[in-house]
Amino acid sequence: MQNISAYIEKNKVRFIDELFELLRIPSVSSKNEHKEDMYRACDFLKKSLLDAGAENAEVISTEGHPVVYAEKIIDPSLPSVMVYGHYDVQPPEPLDLWKSPPFEPEIREDRIWGRGADDDKGQLFMHVKAFEFMNRTDSLPCNVKFMIEGEEEIGSPSLGKFCMENKDKLHCDVILVSDTSMIARDVPSITTGLRGLSYFEVEVAGPGRDLHSGLFGGAVVNPVNVLAKMIASLTDDNNRITIPGFYDDVLEVSPREREEMAKAPFNIDNYKKEIEVDELDGESGYSTMERTGIRPSLDVNGIWGGYTGEGAKTILPAKAYAKISIRLVPNQSSKKTDELFIRHFKSIAPPGVRVSANVLHGGEGYVSPVDHPAYLAASRAYETSFGKKPIPFRSGGSIPIISLFEKVLGVKSILMGFGLESDAIHSPNENYPLWNFYKGIETITYFYREYMKGDN
Repeated sequence: MQNISAYIEKNKVRFIDELFELLRIPSVSSKNEHKEDMYRACDFLKKSLLDAGAENAEVISTEGHPVVYAEKIIDPSLPSVMVYGHYDVQPPEPLDLWKSPPFEPEIREDRIWGRGADDDKGQLFMHVKAFEFMNRTDSLPCNVKFMIEGEEEIGSPSLGKFCMENKDKLHCDVILVSDTSMIARDVPSITTGLRGLSYFEVEVAGPGRDLHSGLFGGAVVNPVNVLAKMIASLTDDNNRITIPGFYDDVLEVSPREREEMAKAPFNIDNYKKEIEVDELDGESGYSTMERTGIRPSLDVNGIWGGYTGEGAKTILPAKAYAKISIRLVPNQSSKKTDELFIRHFKSIAPPGVRVSANVLHGGEGYVSPVDHPAYLAASRAYETSFGKKPIPFRSGGSIPIISLFEKVLGVKSILMGFGLESDAIHSPNENYPLWNFYKGIETITYFYREYMKGDN
């Protein structure tokens, strides 16, 4: 294989210029106002993949946002690797917390700043550039397909049906994904587990209109007060979730595996400093890494109701709302969790309010075997580029579609992520280190070589 490092060095300015074009497109999947932007992102990726050497590329409509599909089949008898990624991004709000406009990317402190810089446009684009290198140097060793969706940030509601309807087109031997992170820049790791997700929006309604808090306060149930108490009751003093039956399907990780997890480098002081907190908290009896990797959790993602504008307005609100997510561990069913949560949440409502709870999206957890040929190839690729063997690592995040890939397409996914905790994904000031971007391109290129070598 020709020198990938030299190719990156020669073309790195162009790589960033092209990535910036993609980052400038506000492809926010959760907002209807960005529908045209979703197609703009698709058209950009289609052109990029064709320029990189794909034999064909197309934008395929779904019931929701479109999918970009591309392929290069050099020999039907050879294995096929399918790259999965997503072009949609999280909403950028609150805008006032960004140091630079979220869709006007720039480089500061050797990092790319902008929404999607890491999740997932920056990481996805590494695959496009690795693919480009192999095509332009005539070193592509196997067939490659790309499936890039626009609904990952809203739970991939259309992709399952898309996969079932296009099983022949999507046939492959392994799926390669870069939408996760590493333990640290100098500690390469491969994500071997993801948590599942159940996500809800709840409403607590009281009086038929906002009331004067002086005339009615103390006599009428306040929905915001009630919602706060209901949410507080969802976990106990040990930070265990109190929903009846919730832990029935939670598999306890063996002491041996917990010992192996504990060997991963983790500096708790640096962790707290990075996210600007003085103390950490979570389920009693588990370490920080265990709490995010092998244990479920419940969080309020947003809560609102009543008057929140400038100054005072003395009202007793008519309604209160919240968005609540529950992270699940492998073996837990999101559908079962949905039913348990909704039944329990309605049951704890006091008289005087009406409660509704709706499922917004969700999916199952995933565990990748560390003895899979593609995992072993990825491990050797990291060892080549980083000079050290990567650590298997269970992530606290969720990519709901990954478990469905295995169910529908019958293949495993290998999660080669290159992000860092400091990249602030889903938050203001999302960023991605230039070093990681370039190192990702290099490592992905080595993956293909190692994958075609086999296990020996």
